[in-house]
Amino acid sequence: MAPKILCVAEKPAIAKIVAGHLSGGQFTTRNIRGNQYVKNYEFPFSFGRPWGDCSVTMTCVSGHLMGWDFAQNNRNWAATPPINLFDCSISETVHSDKQAIADNITQQAKYSKALFIWTDCDREGEYIGHEVRQAALIGNPRLDVKRARFSNTERAHVLNAARHPAEVDERQVIAVAARIELDLRLGSSFTRFQTLALQSMDPRLEKKVLSYGSCQFPTLGFVVDRYFRVRNFVQEKFWTLKVLHTRDNIDVTFLWDRHRLFDRAITTILFEKCLQAKKAKITKLERKPTSKWKPLPLTTVELQKLGSMFLRMESQRVMKIAEELYVKGWISYPRTETDQFDREIDLRKLVEKQTQDHRWGQYSFGLLNGGFRQPRAGRNNDKAHPPIHPVNYVAPNALNHDEARVYEFITRRFLGCCSEDAKGESTTVSLAWGSEAFHASGLLVLERNYLDVYTYDRWESSQQLPAFRVGEEFEPMEANMSDGETTPPGYLTEPELIALMDANGIGTDATMADHIAKIKEREYILAQSRSGGRSTASTPRDSGRGRGRGRGRGSRGGRGSALSDGGERSRGSVQEFIPTWLGIALVVGYEEALSQASTPRTNQISTNTSTALAMDSVTSTPALTTGISAGSASPQSPGSITSLAKPFLRKELEQKLKDICEGRKGKREVVEGVLEQYREVFVLASQRVDALKGALQRFRTMAGA
Repeated sequence: MAPKILCVAEKPAIAKIVAGHLSGGQFTTRNIRGNQYVKNYEFPFSFGRPWGDCSVTMTCVSGHLMGWDFAQNNRNWAATPPINLFDCSISETVHSDKQAIADNITQQAKYSKALFIWTDCDREGEYIGHEVRQAALIGNPRLDVKRARFSNTERAHVLNAARHPAEVDERQVIAVAARIELDLRLGSSFTRFQTLALQSMDPRLEKKVLSYGSCQFPTLGFVVDRYFRVRNFVQEKFWTLKVLHTRDNIDVTFLWDRHRLFDRAITTILFEKCLQAKKAKITKLERKPTSKWKPLPLTTVELQKLGSMFLRMESQRVMKIAEELYVKGWISYPRTETDQFDREIDLRKLVEKQTQDHRWGQYSFGLLNGGFRQPRAGRNNDKAHPPIHPVNYVAPNALNHDEARVYEFITRRFLGCCSEDAKGESTTVSLAWGSEAFHASGLLVLERNYLDVYTYDRWESSQQLPAFRVGEEFEPMEANMSDGETTPPGYLTEPELIALMDANGIGTDATMADHIAKIKEREYILAQSRSGGRSTASTPRDSGRGRGRGRGRGSRGGRGSALSDGGERSRGSVQEFIPTWLGIALVVGYEEALSQASTPRTNQISTNTSTALAMDSVTSTPALTTGISAGSASPQSPGSITSLAKPFLRKELEQKLKDICEGRKGKREVVEGVLEQYREVFVLASQRVDALKGALQRFRTMAGA
């Protein structure tokens, strides 16, 4: 009788796909008791060494099978002081709604020779595999346990993974166990502390859980920090010079090398010297080839940022769709930090699958007929998954609208990676006029190359320049001295927030979107459409000197406006995040409580009752209609890592988890060290809880809420 191998995937859809590939589509399906979604698929398969010909049962879990929690007596908020949660015992049990799944694994393991784990090949998937192993070993303690290493569900890839079983990465399991324990203890203790302390201060908070998370709070901190930078921004007036000349019927604009000065008198003196000189002289002419590099292979963070930017979808929605495309076998595993393709991957074969598309099929043929170039190699390789790329072709009418858009983006990005850089020629002309230097630049795009398929990038030919000669002199036809004002930064957009989280080690590529969604769900921030465009550079206006008139400075729409769509994302517009009064109060309150000099931050904001914050509820948009003083740009503690809203503590934790994965640290060392850091913060915040309450009261009052 053939030995039995129990295979367990992380999701029902993956189990069915893998079973289909291994069995050639010939399998028997059996229902399990207590769960209508999980099935057992039975079929024969030849694994080769060491198992040989076997009888296979393929089943699955549905995410995490187990969870950690405190003992029953410590789950009562009123009976257990929050600080006790740093030390009290915790235990792991099967989730009540997953008991039937665990029982199925235990039962099937009784008659199996080996357990073959098919969970996702990332840190979290490794731990879910560990949970599966625990359930299986209850049924059969002598099981041989292996795991499959795979990054997509394409048939050949699955068959290769089945015939090359690997070991479970125990270090990753330990790292996740450490993270789970810390998230439970820290999240529960601070959540209980701030909820119990603040709930009674406002009727709208009485039934709300004011949650804390060591990733959640720094994410909120970024939004609040940018909010204060915008609100406290003080505009400064500046002056600039510009020279205009027409030659060979071509209008040329020469820009000032100084860019701008913040002193009108000095600018006027310099401008007068230019006018007195009358003639300007070409001092340098430089033409050189230039390129716009094709994009790097696609990582999870880039997919979230660019999906939000170009597709106008929330990052969490982008990832959900990418997961669905992966499960259906259209793209590779979408959670990866790798931005370099292994040389062993046959990229031309993947390009060939795209030749049948009416939008980029001809371009794909061009790559196969001599246009293919090896993708650029980035600096990151997680050693687990390749960059995100299409593994099979799917027609757009076989997908829903959003799936088709995400698949198109991933495919165009991949084809762009396999292309030649765009080529062009840049020209720079330097001009001396009086004591001042000016310049004009032009770009001529000669070969678009990757830009023809990766339509999300822009690189266009700019102004055409006449055939100037070095030493040539002329009297400018027009000259302006113009003024303008500096403009504040915009509120954080989702791509900007993800970039900040990535740069500061807040969350992983797989969890960033979830942290953003959580602080929106808790009503700490809300999203609003940015109405109108905000220029990245101020546009000067004419000051009456010289000839011609400049344009007035552009304005950034949307500042101080009320949210009209209830926070829902509207397609085709950039979304920006605004903290609610509750979100601001939590960040400022902790900063004041943990700061040695507990000075109320609202000193920076006028409290004139006729110009108060226009906020009617927890979810309202702060609409500050008064001036902001030139105080500190944002609330921050003075150089201390005891700030909960700054990324330092969590970034340090992420590094320690990596140290566990690489064998440099153990679990207890990391857990005990991190708990001690946060315990110090907790004690200090508890002693100064009045600062937290005071901040809530002040910002609620200022909001008129």
